[in-house]
Amino acid sequence: MEEVKQPNIVQEAPHFDVEKERKRQKVGKILKNVFVYTFLTFCAILAFLPFYWMIISSLKTEAEYRQPKLTLFPETIMWKNYEVVLTQASTSGASFAQLLVNTLLVGGVSTILGVVITILTAYALARMNFHGKNLLFTIMLGTMMIPGEMYTLTNYITATQLNWRDTYTILIVPFLVSVYYTYLLRNNFMQIPNSLYQSAKVDGLSDMGYLVKVMVPLTAPTLISITLLKFIGSWNSYIWPQLINNQRWQMITNWVTKGFNDNKGLLGPASSEPLTTLKMAAVCMVSLPLFILFIFCRKYIMRGVSKSGTKG
Repeated sequence: MEEVKQPNIVQEAPHFDVEKERKRQKVGKILKNVFVYTFLTFCAILAFLPFYWMIISSLKTEAEYRQPKLTLFPETIMWKNYEVVLTQASTSGASFAQLLVNTLLVGGVSTILGVVITILTAYALARMNFHGKNLLFTIMLGTMMIPGEMYTLTNYITATQLNWRDTYTILIVPFLVSVYYTYLLRNNFMQIPNSLYQSAKVDGLSDMGYLVKVMVPLTAPTLISITLLKFIGSWNSYIWPQLINNQRWQMITNWVTKGFNDNKGLLGPASSEPLTTLKMAAVCMVSLPLFILFIFCRKYIMRGVSKSGTKG
């Protein structure tokens, strides 16, 4: 029998339009960017809205603030609210200037001593070899799992027994050591190659000289971020100074909680009733230095945390 030959059918591959695919991907990328930036803009507005409301409320009259109609911009800008706030003292006579001095003194001393202690502790845990080092570091990390509020009662009893109440000492000593900052700096120290230590020893440097002349300059971004965060933490201290000291020995954040009133009649008829607009002005004055500090130093904070190996 003669075989029947089937026709050789060659199927052509469908034509792929490269230009059309590029346009499709470009449109998809544009739509994705529009969605992402719209979402981020919306989140930024939500985050900024409370600050905006605080600022405009500090510039309103008390009558405008309390009226039912919501206004997004003051009808009359009252810069005098800030003047009234600055001239008022608390019932114990503690003025804004005195509490500002308390805050700067406590913040400066605690920041300097805290950074020195953090450097020495991190160096010992990163470079020195002694028995029980890893166990000690594990216990230190374990204390980070305990909320700070649980230390408040024991610290209060200890401060009372030592007669440290109503002093600068009790505002500085309990917060000199930070396990978190020690952990950050230790990670940074451990990233420095050991060959630098050996070279420093050949040049005749001591361990302290190696720490000061080599390790500290190499970890400057982390140290700057630790210094800034330490000072910001001192500036924002509220619960502990309020609990342990009277108003003359408190911090600037405690000053904004007192009732501000226009008992001298500088804004109109004299009133002994606390005015919300004055309190908003006080909050703005306390928040402004930290806002400026963060704006100009945010890159150092981000860089220091990223170099420590704890991104996220």
